[in-house]
Amino acid sequence: MYFKKIEFEQLFGGGTFAMARVKVQNSPAIRRMPVYLHKLAQMRLDECTHVSTTQLAEYMDIEPIVVRKDIALTGISGVRRVGYEVNELIEAIKNYLGWQDTLSATLVGAGPLGTAILGYEDFPSYGLNIESIFDNDPDKIGRKVRGFEILDSATMAHRLKHHRPDLAVLCVSSSAAQEVADELIACGIKYFWNFTNVCLQVPKGVIVQREFLAGGFALLSVKIKFAKARENTKFDEE
Repeated sequence: MYFKKIEFEQLFGGGTFAMARVKVQNSPAIRRMPVYLHKLAQMRLDECTHVSTTQLAEYMDIEPIVVRKDIALTGISGVRRVGYEVNELIEAIKNYLGWQDTLSATLVGAGPLGTAILGYEDFPSYGLNIESIFDNDPDKIGRKVRGFEILDSATMAHRLKHHRPDLAVLCVSSSAAQEVADELIACGIKYFWNFTNVCLQVPKGVIVQREFLAGGFALLSVKIKFAKARENTKFDEE
């Protein structure tokens, strides 16, 4: 076993470990992990056996020290002047992310965003298995999208109580988000990937990861704004 023994306080920022109260630290580092995996998978296909932090840093356009700190979270140790063994690093990152086990999911909302998510082909390799999709649009119910039959959301509570998935992916309208979440929570679902514009109000013990797409676009817009300002300043100086 190549993993170093790591105590929970090292992983989660100190203090007594209590599952219901864990606040995961280093979320930027966690968001970088799938990008590392993508690069490592490419390297494995190219039959590369080892990778250095410098190689990963150049690919990500970040400092090597950031890569070293990110990888340290997984508990794996590299070899000086050699780097990390590619297969072991892939396994270490997947174990850290919890991707060594499969999570089942239901997706609610078969609109353009929900359909696009269903078409993301890498989910199985990340350990996510979407098993069902629900919508309340009569024109969509019974049709198939990307191999999934769209089920009537009116039957959702009955179906999911008998076959409860690990998590729910919400792609419904903002006006329906809280009501749908409440119904899913009543079915026993405790984990949500929320793609709506609503900050869901949930009981203690329910975990929600919100993906606010406009937030990402806002960040890009600000970067473009400052880049253009620099270009204009340079043009004025010339």
